[in-house]
Amino acid sequence: MNRKYLKQAPYALLVALLTLLFVYPFWWMVVNSLNSSAEIFGVPRLLPTSWAFSNYLDIFTVQPFARHYLNTLAVAFVGTAGNVLLAALAGYAFARMRFPLRNAAFLLLLTALMMPIEVTIIPLFFQMRGWGALDTLVPLMLLPIFGSQGAFSTFMLRQFYVTVPNELEEAARIDGLNPLGIFLKIMLPVAVPVLSSVAILAFIAVWNTYLEPLVFISSLENFTLPLSLTNFNDTYGLPQWHLQLAATTLSILPIMVVYLLFQQKVTDAMVNTGLK
Repeated sequence: MNRKYLKQAPYALLVALLTLLFVYPFWWMVVNSLNSSAEIFGVPRLLPTSWAFSNYLDIFTVQPFARHYLNTLAVAFVGTAGNVLLAALAGYAFARMRFPLRNAAFLLLLTALMMPIEVTIIPLFFQMRGWGALDTLVPLMLLPIFGSQGAFSTFMLRQFYVTVPNELEEAARIDGLNPLGIFLKIMLPVAVPVLSSVAILAFIAVWNTYLEPLVFISSLENFTLPLSLTNFNDTYGLPQWHLQLAATTLSILPIMVVYLLFQQKVTDAMVNTGLK
């Protein structure tokens, strides 16, 4: 037994070192969110020096951080819900329904996965300006649904639906269900694990979006968290690092909770995508 533990010791040490490597930046951020700006650039410490909990209060007075948090929550929930709903419908159509140019349409959908947002952001800007949607949260809610994230979710669900046995659909048709009934009563229930994975990945992507808010939003009250974090500056335009770190700590809490609770689903979603 001791020999077995000795053999595993190098691997355990390696895992511990890698864990420390990834955990330390997060720990440094939390520790320095409780320090003053001058103490951040001093000798690194494992615990805060001044324990300045007032930093977490100041971030709500320097700018409307609570409003920015609510904006991000609204965009994340609406964008994620629309993403999952449309992807579930489109994925089912591509996998199970026969219609003209289906394969061509699916190939066109896949091109959205290869198109970086930087390529399409200028046409999207003019489109949203034509709709009168600039400086609102509308573009940030629509892009996760109809953009590349929506295409990715549709691809994942399509790949799942093609693995569902045809006998389930045939039995449902014998029972008198129409295509909509089959989708609602058969396909959606069996796709719950994949739908959960798609929702988690979409939520994380929307929560961390920076370029789209930077382009479409100009009013301070409509900022989302990624923009808000870059806006903690003093009167000379220099960053207030202690406030930025405190705000960043609060902003990543939802992502940390979602990922820690559902990390296995996220991993399974990435591993099983495209497998049949």
